[in-house]
Amino acid sequence: MTEEEAFRMPPLTLAYVGDAVWEINVRTFLVMNGHRRPDSLHKLAVELVRAGAQAYRLREIQEVLTERERDVIRRGRNAKSGSIPKNARVTDYRASTGFEAMLGYLFLTGQTGRLQEIIQMLLALDDRSDGAKGSSAKRAEGSAHASEKPEE
Repeated sequence: MTEEEAFRMPPLTLAYVGDAVWEINVRTFLVMNGHRRPDSLHKLAVELVRAGAQAYRLREIQEVLTERERDVIRRGRNAKSGSIPKNARVTDYRASTGFEAMLGYLFLTGQTGRLQEIIQMLLALDDRSDGAKGSSAKRAEGSAHASEKPEE
């Protein structure tokens, strides 16, 4: 798909695709960091995909985004989605919609190198949006059950 075709798509459609892109990358990140138990995988994934965590990560990488990426984010943020999850602040939910729209845009336009570059930056960030300390990887490691050892 061309960049122009993707840019003209409804931002909520881009966010729909971007949600799946982020989810699979988060799940892969957790498994590659040694997590194998479904209960801990789910808890850790939810922590990384929630609106507040996405909004925080988006704010942290704003400076490295291109003008087009920022335009896609702005369109996603301003899209009217109909409902806001009860556990999310409106501002975080709108920002996370922009975050997901950008990921969907990059995926649909085949910009896989740029997409992976951004995802790696996002996953390497400290998640200080909820007072947690340490990078996502370190927190993910520390959250694993003591009996859960990485499989080799």
